[in-house]
Amino acid sequence: MTATASIDFSQVNIRDVNLLDPYLYSHGEPHAVWAALRHQAPVHWQQVDDKLGFWSITKYRDVVQVLKDYKTFTSERGNLLSLLGKDDPSGGKQMAVTDPPRHTQMRRAMHQFFTPDSILKHEDQIRQEIRKLVLPSLEDEGIDFARAAFALSICVGGCILELPSEDWPTLTRLTIMSVAPEDEEFKLADGDITATLQLAHRELFGYFQDIVKQRRRSPGDDLVSALLQLEIDGEKMDIPTVISNCYSILLGATATTPHVASSTLLEQTKINGLEELAAHPESMDSFVEEAFRWSSPGSHFLRYATIDTEIRGVPIKEGDAVAVWVGSANRDEEIFADPYTFNMQRHPNPHISFGTGVHHCIGSKIAKHTMTFLFDELATNFTHFDVIGPVEYLGSNFISGIKHMPVRGYQR
Repeated sequence: MTATASIDFSQVNIRDVNLLDPYLYSHGEPHAVWAALRHQAPVHWQQVDDKLGFWSITKYRDVVQVLKDYKTFTSERGNLLSLLGKDDPSGGKQMAVTDPPRHTQMRRAMHQFFTPDSILKHEDQIRQEIRKLVLPSLEDEGIDFARAAFALSICVGGCILELPSEDWPTLTRLTIMSVAPEDEEFKLADGDITATLQLAHRELFGYFQDIVKQRRRSPGDDLVSALLQLEIDGEKMDIPTVISNCYSILLGATATTPHVASSTLLEQTKINGLEELAAHPESMDSFVEEAFRWSSPGSHFLRYATIDTEIRGVPIKEGDAVAVWVGSANRDEEIFADPYTFNMQRHPNPHISFGTGVHHCIGSKIAKHTMTFLFDELATNFTHFDVIGPVEYLGSNFISGIKHMPVRGYQR
């Protein structure tokens, strides 16, 4: 563990803050910006253009208030800033952008596929994948750990949805394009962000259309087949709704978890954390919880006010867009002692990396088990890792993560 760390936000001018800018997250210091907002303007309006703007909420308790109060702050118009000003066509259909009571019915039907048993039955396969991906780090040239983490996450998502392993690499790239269409490495050659996003969506939805057709012909004991049988208000979901939820589930499994792995391992290289974990295996659960707080891979969620309301006395008008910054809330000094220190024995640790309230991530237990498998394998088989090249961050205002991280491992 490191000594108490802090962050300098004295040079941040909140009048110049642009939380939409993907460059802030790939080359800037978003934590310094969030800290400045927490201290100076915890409810902050950003004007985007003549017509559009949004509120930024950066304090933990306010973020929790917004996420829990789905009646005042709806998710059904869209939950990402990339759709600011446009209603999400999946609203009311895809579970992530549906409010109760329909959300509750969908969640209840899907829950059986997101229990610990649903991931534990794949444990051997996942651990084998981890060893295959990480063992080459022992060679002098090392590995790109961020790429290995992407591959691991698609393995888990592929297992849950029972998708052919030969499709995993393509699905990985398409999901990254979906969440980071602004990133120079993943957007189309002509640089058109909208075209990049449309292509990724078209390819992924087309892929799941084929999968759904297959499962209709030959249903099995899998999540896609279950969605085809799911009834809400006495009616089965239509095919586009099934496809939309398959897309959302894959995105949840593959777009966030790899960044927990990479961000956490990067910090362990600085604090000799794997040795501490190996010496205290009983701390694995709290280590994993801290990994999710530390990385906070989903930076924000968007909501829209359904009525005139207020936060901290600041008036919020009906229809206003409200972005809650999870990465900021998980560093709130009022809630977390020494928030810029990775403390593997932190307790309590009420992080909200999985959201909170009715929209709490349905795959949270699977994500935690995946990180447990990974760091158990790393702490058991490696003494430490060295970063041997430039660490590159993803250009995205939604996903906080690493896209390249060359490392070399040293065997225990």
